[in-house]
Amino acid sequence: MSLADIPLPAGIRSRFVSGINGLTMHVLEAGFEAKNRPCVLLLHGFPELAYSWRKVMPPLAAAGFHVVAPDQRGYGRTTGWDANYDGDLAPFRILNIVRDALGLVFALGHRSVAAVVGHDFGSPVAAYCALARPEVFRTVVMMSAPFAGTPTLAFDTADQPQPAQTAPSRPKFLDDLAALTRPRKHYHWYYSERDANDNMRHAPQGLHEFLRAYYHHKSADWKQNRPFTLAEWSAAELAKLPTYYVMDLDKGMAETVAAEMPSASEVTACQWLTDDELRVYSTEYARTGFQGGLQWYRCRTVGKPNADLELFSGRTIDVPSAFIAGASDWGAYQKPGDLEQMQAGACTQMRGCHLIPGAGHWVQQEQPERVSELLLAFLQQTPASS
Repeated sequence: MSLADIPLPAGIRSRFVSGINGLTMHVLEAGFEAKNRPCVLLLHGFPELAYSWRKVMPPLAAAGFHVVAPDQRGYGRTTGWDANYDGDLAPFRILNIVRDALGLVFALGHRSVAAVVGHDFGSPVAAYCALARPEVFRTVVMMSAPFAGTPTLAFDTADQPQPAQTAPSRPKFLDDLAALTRPRKHYHWYYSERDANDNMRHAPQGLHEFLRAYYHHKSADWKQNRPFTLAEWSAAELAKLPTYYVMDLDKGMAETVAAEMPSASEVTACQWLTDDELRVYSTEYARTGFQGGLQWYRCRTVGKPNADLELFSGRTIDVPSAFIAGASDWGAYQKPGDLEQMQAGACTQMRGCHLIPGAGHWVQQEQPERVSELLLAFLQQTPASS
């Protein structure tokens, strides 16, 4: 599929911006006709693309903003990253992704943005944009993945006995999940396995059908998505999560979602993601594979590449912030306590926490009108700057 064939709403253009932290970034833009418009930067998650923002970009542009959505490092038409499983993980750490975002904003001629908005894995990137450079990323909206705060460093321990230094071990909860009567595994660690990319890219049911089932399974269309607060981080509680988060031990993601493939009539009725729109994703992932995005997860589970986040230990997000998720989105609850910690203190200027009815995980695609309304209301609370 050529860029010209991508089904985009009127007013959105596709372009490439080179020289961005070693990348040539593919971006979608709206509201680019006039100079000096305040910028809104939209950061997608996994397994998505800049294309995921297509439905909210025109309303934001119509309100006077220059709206920019890049294919992030590891995704889509953006080039300059290594898809090798055995390659260097360091470029995929969160602070380097923040560097990508900063470079793109500056390359486009903006000294600051009115808001950085991140969905799914784009949410922690947006959060650290606001932590690292609050004078540039002047407000932040996190979507689907709450920000519970920065990593902590040990305090007042100089006179205490120090434990012997040991290599990071496998988290105990993984063994606890595997020992359940119905053996399970956590999707972060599955996504970190060597075979995960191949399992999804070459899914037995076909890549297009895999993505259809995956997006359906995590949407409000899958009626079993009725999230609730988990009591604690334990195997017994985590096992209450849907299988796209806590998987059966003997299944890959392709097999996991195949059991929830929507019927032909359900596919036809899905207006938030038509088959032509889905083909944009399946065409891109057939070309690139998933490993670029999976490297982000490996930075989290390996435990070393993102150690530099400890630089922000004790810091809070002090710019105006908001949170948006679908009411049927387990993403807001998958890590017990995160949603509450975000509101209680991780963000000191939280302007709203919105759970939108009729939306699951893909909130900006499932309910774009309501998401656009909330984003515009939030932006109107804070003077814009270019």
